[in-house]
Parts: sequence; C-alpha cells; structure tokens
Amino acid sequence: MTTAIIAEDEDLPRKELRRMLAELWPELKIVAECEHGAEALEAIHEHQPDIAFLDIRMPGMTGLDVAHAVKGRCHAVFTTAYDSYAIDAFAAGAVDYLLKPILQARLIEAIERLKTRIASKQDAPDISQLMSALDKRLRSNASERIRWVSASVGDTIKMFAIDKILFFTSDEKYTRVVCASDEAHVRKPLKEIMDGLDTEQFWQIHRSVVVRADAISKAHRDEMGRYTVELHGSNEKLKVSQAYAWRFKPM
Repeated sequence: MTTAIIAEDEDLPRKELRRMLAELWPELKIVAECEHGAEALEAIHEHQPDIAFLDIRMPGMTGLDVAHAVKGRCHAVFTTAYDSYAIDAFAAGAVDYLLKPILQARLIEAIERLKTRIASKQDAPDISQLMSALDKRLRSNASERIRWVSASVGDTIKMFAIDKILFFTSDEKYTRVVCASDEAHVRKPLKEIMDGLDTEQFWQIHRSVVVRADAISKAHRDEMGRYTVELHGSNEKLKVSQAYAWRFKPM
C-alpha cells in the first residue's frame, strides 16, 4: 500500500487536498495530516511514508526545511499559492508541485508521475540544489522580520532585542522569552512568533523550543541517541526532539 502525509497549515486547503486524493487515488493511505513543518517531520520519522505533500510556506519550519531534513526518504510534492516560487525551479520536473487552488487535472498529472516512480522503485530525487534556490527566493520575499520583542511585566514594558534573545519556549498560551540577563512571558503563542523569525538565525529544536543558533555552545548525545543543547549565557539544558536531531549530526 502506498502511504502519504499532508502538511498544510490551513484547514480548508488541507481537507480539500485529502478529498481530492481520496477521489482520484483511493488506494493511497493518508497516514497523517499536519498543520506545520515540525509536525510533518515527526510524522515522516514515525510513519516512513512514500510521499509527503508539503506546503512550501508554513510557520517556523517550511516545507523546504522538511524536505531537506528527510533527505530523499520519501517523494516530495510541494504545494504553493505563489507560482513565482515554483515555475522556474520546478521546470526540470525532478519533483512535482501543485499550485493552489489545486486543479483536478494538475493533481492527476502529479499522481501518475508518483505512481510511475513508486512502481519502478525509483529513489526520491536529490533536490538539494532546487530547494536551495527556492529557499533563497522564499526568504527574499519574506515579510518583515521581528526586530524587538516587548513583554508586559506589571506596570513595566520590557524590551528584548531579537539578537539578544537566547531561546523561546512555549508555555501554554504564552511564550517564555529568555536572554542572558533577563526573561519574561509574552501573550503570544510560539507559532505566531516563529512567523517573524529568520529560520537561519533561529532554529527549532523541539515542538516547543526555538533557540538562537549562534548561542548554542555544544550538543550532548546520550546512550539512547537523544540530544540536549547548552547555550552561551544560560545554565539551562534544552532537549532536542528526534525530529530535529539531524541539525546536530557531525559533518
């Protein structure tokens, strides 16, 4: 049985893609539906699907980040509402993309290509150069990045420069913001904050933890292969989930 995951942060497009796949490829089993890239990466590790339908633009970890992390372990089909990102980069046909709203005829083409590749046991193609080109284009068109984070503490407003923040952690409806000399909670979920972060500067290492990459001093791996990281300017040790362990593999 051919298996797939769908990663899309908006409910309606995700449900519509699942409906269309059920109609056009009823033998395909959807093993997970994901709302963001971190969840998609975890689902790929857990289910080992044949195909991943990945929205290019998702908060925090994009579809491109996910595809890079899994390095060809499944066939990727990117979905995007921004054809300027896709038309040139996908012209070679090494990997497929679907422009939203997805047309039935276009999805049928993608399904036929996937069936051919899977039936012939073709390995998922190396798309690292393609992803690099797309990633640069995506980031060059990114919305304004966060420069400051302000937090209300009693009758005081604390201001944190983004390049002084060591890490963010999710705390229910709040987000904990930690610097070397101070910390506070902001009334904004981590997922929303991640939308305004530069993902080259800030790395997600766990579903609920984002760290500034250049603040990382070392990563420790235990006998079970689990990682924790230490940061310059903090005594806290932060856990790395299995989905993000690839960031710390030796070069």
